[in-house]
Amino acid sequence: MTDPKRPESLVAAHEAELIELAASDPSFRVFDGADGPTAGPFATKFPQRYSRASTSGSSWLSEAAGRAALDRAIFARASSTDSASGAYGTIRDSICGPGANVKVVGTHGGPPSEGVTGEGRIVEDIGVLRGLPRMTVAVPADAPSARAATRALAGFSGPAYLRLTRTDLPTVTDGSFQLGRAPVLREGADLTVVAVGALVARGLDVADELGRVGVSVRVLDFASIKPFDEKALLRAARETGAILTLEEHSVTTGLGSLVASATAEESPVPVRRVGLPDVFGAPEGGGSGLDRFGVSRERCLEEAWSLLRLRGKVQ
Repeated sequence: MTDPKRPESLVAAHEAELIELAASDPSFRVFDGADGPTAGPFATKFPQRYSRASTSGSSWLSEAAGRAALDRAIFARASSTDSASGAYGTIRDSICGPGANVKVVGTHGGPPSEGVTGEGRIVEDIGVLRGLPRMTVAVPADAPSARAATRALAGFSGPAYLRLTRTDLPTVTDGSFQLGRAPVLREGADLTVVAVGALVARGLDVADELGRVGVSVRVLDFASIKPFDEKALLRAARETGAILTLEEHSVTTGLGSLVASATAEESPVPVRRVGLPDVFGAPEGGGSGLDRFGVSRERCLEEAWSLLRLRGKVQ
């Protein structure tokens, strides 16, 4: 099983990186939505460069865009629902339209975490926001890459969306992040697993499990959703002949949709998409964690075996 380190908070790692960035950039500012995270270490360290929204709804993002017009680097944070769902029109018109230097941060990406009831989370944010012109989208898989993604997004001027899961995750990457690049976390020739965010660890588990019976599985971390690494994806399609996508997001518009459309044009191969069905982020039945949403470890393995049988790799 993949468990190289104790699980860590991506949100805390992001906050730590913001503090380091602010220490070297006097124009750097953090702006929390009205229903966003409570004031944390950044607010304590840099109170003059921290603001909470004075308006509710999506108007707080208009405030952030206005501040960015004053040549300030703005990280605007809220839950993923507040930062991507009802705020779509504001992000489109006030941030992406003029190319405002606002990095929108969703701090509760994906479905409700284990043990949480009565809570709906947005599971269509990646698809919604990657469709916007000028928008960059990043979804790190662990705390070290969350820090690296925060730093990378701060390094250019323009709109971006950083999706963070609230669940603590094990460290599964080398802590690097590069826009437009999908690191190969495992080499393999029989099947490719393309995973994002919290599901990268599960993808590595699938590779480890199949590796025990002699199946060679390649694993790509698609932390950079837009721009994405088309070269690495198409190479994997050609060399392994089948792709399994894993995401804690709707398969209708998320990673699975992106991979299927990209490979269909240039290197058609069988693709199986594991993620949330066409729902609003509420579980249909019992279970815990992602299992409640049809993204269980067993389901991932079943789909992997199905692809391997289809390709004649196993009986």
